[in-house]
Amino acid sequence: MLTYNKKKNLLELYKYQYSLQDVQEPNLYRDNFNYDEVPKVTFNYRLVPMNCPDEIWITDTTFRDGQQARAPYTVDQIVTLYKMLSRLGGPKGKIRTCEFFLYSENDRKAIRACQEQGLKFPEITGWIRATKEDFKLVKDMDLEECGILVSCSDYHIFNKLHKTRKQAMDGYLEVVKAALDMGIRPRCHFEDVTRADFYGFVVPFAQELRHLMEEYQIPVKIRFCDTMGYGVPYPGATLPRSVPGIIYGINHFGQFPSELIEWHGHNDFYKAVVNATTAWLYGASSVNCSLLGIGERTGNTPLEAMVMEYAQIRGTLDGMDPTVITEIAEYYEKELGYKIPERTPFVGADFNVTRAGIHADGVAKDEEIYNIFNTAKILNRPLGVEINKNSGSAGIAYWLNHNLQLEGNTKIDKNAPEVALLKDWVDKQYEDGRVAYISKEELIAAMQELTPHLMAYIKE
Repeated sequence: MLTYNKKKNLLELYKYQYSLQDVQEPNLYRDNFNYDEVPKVTFNYRLVPMNCPDEIWITDTTFRDGQQARAPYTVDQIVTLYKMLSRLGGPKGKIRTCEFFLYSENDRKAIRACQEQGLKFPEITGWIRATKEDFKLVKDMDLEECGILVSCSDYHIFNKLHKTRKQAMDGYLEVVKAALDMGIRPRCHFEDVTRADFYGFVVPFAQELRHLMEEYQIPVKIRFCDTMGYGVPYPGATLPRSVPGIIYGINHFGQFPSELIEWHGHNDFYKAVVNATTAWLYGASSVNCSLLGIGERTGNTPLEAMVMEYAQIRGTLDGMDPTVITEIAEYYEKELGYKIPERTPFVGADFNVTRAGIHADGVAKDEEIYNIFNTAKILNRPLGVEINKNSGSAGIAYWLNHNLQLEGNTKIDKNAPEVALLKDWVDKQYEDGRVAYISKEELIAAMQELTPHLMAYIKE
């Protein structure tokens, strides 16, 4: 079947048919995945086109996958974070959905409490195993969409489920039909897709899902789960590890529209963020994330990172409020007792703090020299300077001006006598064997002794 692509002004072959390859032995891609070696990335140099959708968005799994990596949140904590997610996503719903477990009483109470907030976004969705009995939980919670686990690599089909590909596919389709019969929008979680036979199982399965979608006239979503973080963004990389190949393949050969394609990545090889952005660029409308990247093993794609990725590739925040990111980070540390690594981008205590004197000197002349963007405006996180043995006079002067909020004529120059006094005190600390940085409280105590006239500028 030929169709005319109005975007590209070319004729395209529209109908592709891929048959399930019901192999007798599992394809474990041993050339890529020798368990006793670091996995290999292979290339065939086949390039697929970028095809960023008209609309892209973020979905959240903080209370599902994220909750598998920490103590369960209380109902009140979930409601607080859910409302923050709504504010962060803004009026256009750039954080589109938020998924929950349905099994425990605490999960169901949290869903009810979030539903009572009456917020349009993020939409509350569920997650269940691929069993028909679990759909009663979905209906009882008045949810319109639910995720279904449909493991798709031979590692899972043969070695975990002990089934053939046909048995697995038939079972999955039966569960999807049960969801559609109940009027529930299924979201099929293609677990371990980056070790799956793409044209032998993934595409044929997706085509069967598309036939069901056409029959029932109910959307069926596909969430590609890079369960082990094996995905790579490199042009010309081979399947099953190629993120561009997976997204383009399901969009073009599987004929799944972008708005029904979602990427869910893990960070085992430090690629969660770049893989999620790559999924957007090659045709997935949706990327699935968790707050602070909390998730199994090395974690999920950090939601706050994808807010910044969105702004970079779209040139706008589209109504999102990134200052809420700072509120979320403070809530995790102060209320949940979660220690965020200090150098974590956007949320760590030190992400926009400099300690080197030469950097502080540059910042004092023009903050833009050593700050990634106006963090005070965008994240409500002013740039900071921490004092240690390398801070020098410039660092101490910047610290004083920043913490005492001195502007214009009141600003202290790095050659000022007050700076010299405090620098001598700092140098003495390190000459005596100190290693740690000097806290704000210690510097204020030193000011009280050495430069008491500056204490009048300290705000309570």
